[in-house]
Amino acid sequence: MKTIPFADFTPLHDEIKQEIFQEFEAIYNKGWFINGSKVEEFENNFAKYCNAKYCVGCGNGLEALELILRGYDIKEKDEVIVCAHTFIASALAISKVGAVPIFVEPTIDTYLMNAKQIEEKITEKTKAIIAVHLYGQTCDMDVINEIGKKYNLKVIEDAAQAHGALYKGRKVGSLGNASAFSFYPGKNLGALGDAGAVVTNEKELALKVREIANYGSTEKYHHIIKGTNSRLDEIQASFLNVKLKYLDKTNAYRKDVATRYRNGINNPNIIMPFVENYNEPVWHLFVIRTPKRDLLQSYLKEKGIQTVIHYPIPIHKQKAYDEYNTLCFPIAEEIANTCLSLPMYYGLKEEEIDFVIEALNQYKG
Repeated sequence: MKTIPFADFTPLHDEIKQEIFQEFEAIYNKGWFINGSKVEEFENNFAKYCNAKYCVGCGNGLEALELILRGYDIKEKDEVIVCAHTFIASALAISKVGAVPIFVEPTIDTYLMNAKQIEEKITEKTKAIIAVHLYGQTCDMDVINEIGKKYNLKVIEDAAQAHGALYKGRKVGSLGNASAFSFYPGKNLGALGDAGAVVTNEKELALKVREIANYGSTEKYHHIIKGTNSRLDEIQASFLNVKLKYLDKTNAYRKDVATRYRNGINNPNIIMPFVENYNEPVWHLFVIRTPKRDLLQSYLKEKGIQTVIHYPIPIHKQKAYDEYNTLCFPIAEEIANTCLSLPMYYGLKEEEIDFVIEALNQYKG
């Protein structure tokens, strides 16, 4: 029985293999691996792609969020509002600077932060809102920015899963004060290892982030603050430069797969992802919901269809956040108990998409 993988890098990597190898050989021969011309080139290219002025490469997406928070001097006992349904990195960055994550519910249909609940969570300690563009869809940024402006809060986009997504025709990365991107290999724009970036239109923040990420230094061996080491490698930057040229193409492919799923899956036991009319998702993940999720996952596995659960345990129920374990976020918990991610990647074949659709339509629940 043939297996349909949940994700597969091979189709794209086969297409760009020679370009990637040429980049590696050039850097290998040059012998310059940190803070070189390829990093600068990618930073300029990606800032332009996001319609932003500045991009600062860093080690990964978690560190990108942490660098933004540190750049805004968000620290111990400050509060940062974030959605209760997201990958744990969105909260870990807050914790890493000593601040306190304050959770709000997602909406049951989009799985994104419910902007209507933000104001009731704001206190005199609140410093920022992290809007997580989960699964490749964008939060309602106009509403969130209005709240940020009203209460003098920084609005930070966690765009780790949304490279190229559009909100009212505008790309993520320039919709708030600053944005954090991850280039983990499985992302829509993925490196061949860990990598990340901070994107912003604020020159002062970009300079501060670069200083913090480079040991607190702008001049070698002169350290102004206690910084850290979070830099984008020259090799990964060169790979990302290659892949960035193909991002719109691969995102368009994902959109076609999502359209096929949305038009073809018709089963009363399956709840499809909802897309607001202001949203043009890039479908990092295609997440359905069903009351008997584990049963459906087992059923699909028997048919050779791989799926993944994003995310089975809400952050406030994680052992790492045991101080939150008594809190109740019923919508986040409902999503965690019912969500299932279907195969979604560039190169998923037409007959494979049809097979997934047929299997889901035949599912009895």
